[in-house]
Amino acid sequence: MAKIGQFNKLRVVKKLDFGIYLDGDSHGEILMPKQYVPENCNPEDEIDCFIYLDSEDRIIATTLTPFAKVGEFAYLEVVSVSAIGAFLKWGLPKDLFVPFREQKQKMEVGRFYLVYLYLDEDTNRIAASAKLEQFLLDVPPEYSVGQEVDLLIYHKTDLGYKAIINTEHLGVLYKNEVFQELRPGQKIKGYINKIREDKKIDLALQKPGFEKIDSLTDVILKKIAENNGFLEVSDKTEAGKIYELFGVSKKTFKKAIGALYKKKLIDLNDKGIRLGK
Repeated sequence: MAKIGQFNKLRVVKKLDFGIYLDGDSHGEILMPKQYVPENCNPEDEIDCFIYLDSEDRIIATTLTPFAKVGEFAYLEVVSVSAIGAFLKWGLPKDLFVPFREQKQKMEVGRFYLVYLYLDEDTNRIAASAKLEQFLLDVPPEYSVGQEVDLLIYHKTDLGYKAIINTEHLGVLYKNEVFQELRPGQKIKGYINKIREDKKIDLALQKPGFEKIDSLTDVILKKIAENNGFLEVSDKTEAGKIYELFGVSKKTFKKAIGALYKKKLIDLNDKGIRLGK
């Protein structure tokens, strides 16, 4: 059955001057307007298309790609506000509706908001909500420490940044472990750092443990060699500079140079690091 708010592969039933009709199974025949029909399209062909309701609540197919589909989070711009809610730009002719009841604060034109796209079961209309927590899983996470995950930055807090993990759970990146500018809606790779007894999740942008350090030591040695055997950076260097050079926290960097020093591969002083003799 054709799913509203998703991409579908549908069979062409008939071709007319104003477009084509697709087999929507229980939804009946679904119109794809002429401007979206691929060239040389004929009956019995199958087409990948996105299904949604137009401004007159008719089920429509399009070959356009929206910025997000039902079941996904997206960072979208408000293009208009009415007496019943806000409307977001999402890559289709019909703007995406956010009812007032689904807004955390009154949305304003020109501003971007992180929202979740859902299908209204009563109307079959695609809508969005800024109250994201209700769409996250309320079951214990099954992640392992060090596991790589997809993160979507939610918003900045006093602790650091809240991030959505694999579109399912909420976690925290602590500000003293983040050395780059993050913004709401940004997608980034991260790692599970710790799962607390209360099931809350701590995140990291670098892989925790010695596996990360082993790869970092190679990077450090290479950089020293590329700089004629000396690198003007030490454990007293500012954390931001270390992240700029190596993409890791100062804590991880200090563990790596400690490991190299124990193996007598480097010499350390207040001015920097030199290859060991």
